[in-house]
Amino acid sequence: MRAQELVESLGLEPHPEGGFFRRIYTSPHAHHTPGGERPTATSIHYLMTDARPCGRLHRNRSDILHFFLEGDPVEYHVLDAEGRHRVHLLGPDTPGRLLTVPGGRWKASRLPPGSRYTLVAEVVTPGFDFADHEFATEHDLPPARLGLFRRFLG
Repeated sequence: MRAQELVESLGLEPHPEGGFFRRIYTSPHAHHTPGGERPTATSIHYLMTDARPCGRLHRNRSDILHFFLEGDPVEYHVLDAEGRHRVHLLGPDTPGRLLTVPGGRWKASRLPPGSRYTLVAEVVTPGFDFADHEFATEHDLPPARLGLFRRFLG
């Protein structure tokens, strides 16, 4: 199975959001943020599989660029700045194979039914720090969106 090969060959570990990951880059340059000093950028490999098909709803302070690498398309569910639910499909036919999610936006990911796996690379700028990361609870969501996102809550 290709997904298991990727876990082993890339040295991936379970991610708290769901799926598997490994940090592959941390910039040696620093950036000062309200949360403290952060690397200017970090990057990970992130793998979702049919056994771990959903990424929990969360938001990060930093912008995140998602690059499709291989496998099946993946859905990203994002609440935009006005609180509207947007679904973005990232896959081999996506222009540039790229999705950018601005910092501060709630987002979750999932493999559509019947999909086996997807591998993406993510670049976070300023660099990722768990202090800048927040998992959603029911109290964080607009009541009109709670039903849509209940499956993505921890």
